[in-house]
Amino acid sequence: MVIVVVMRLFLAIPLAESVAAELTRLTARLRPANANLRWASAESWHITLQFLGNASEEQCGCLIDRLANLRSAPVPVQLGEPGIFERTSVFYAGVELTPQLITLQQRVLAATAPCGFEPETRPYHPHITLARMKAGRGGHELRWLLASLHAQPKFSRFTAREFLLYESHLSSAGSQYEVRQRFPLEDAL
Repeated sequence: MVIVVVMRLFLAIPLAESVAAELTRLTARLRPANANLRWASAESWHITLQFLGNASEEQCGCLIDRLANLRSAPVPVQLGEPGIFERTSVFYAGVELTPQLITLQQRVLAATAPCGFEPETRPYHPHITLARMKAGRGGHELRWLLASLHAQPKFSRFTAREFLLYESHLSSAGSQYEVRQRFPLEDAL
């Protein structure tokens, strides 16, 4: 009997502490008025480069080997405007799509393909999920939340010096993320 271990994986850029603190202040202001939202914890905030989905131990080993050889310079990151995905009932902080971020994401996709992972067919839309509706669709509540901001929040720019391989553990309290591997982004020598 062969036992296949399956894990849920994704690759992402962690946030700088200063940006996480800014997002914490923003969400603290918005939480009290929005009881129908399930707010993501600061520990779960990240900028996804690629969602990989279910993977075997063999695929995970392939990923680690391939990504260890990926070379890319550090990536400047600037958060943009908050927004909503009505179809999935998500409130998010946008991330500016820069040439450096696109290059890193494309290199990640190229590195993961030989391990059996397919890229999404939708255009890359980097963001940080801040909250989801608890049940059903809540387009009107999410639009109200967005309108309640009154002014566009300003976020600090940071430089991503690594990206991470995360394993997602699903539970009734929401997903918990475990860092499986770190991959540095270093200037070429």
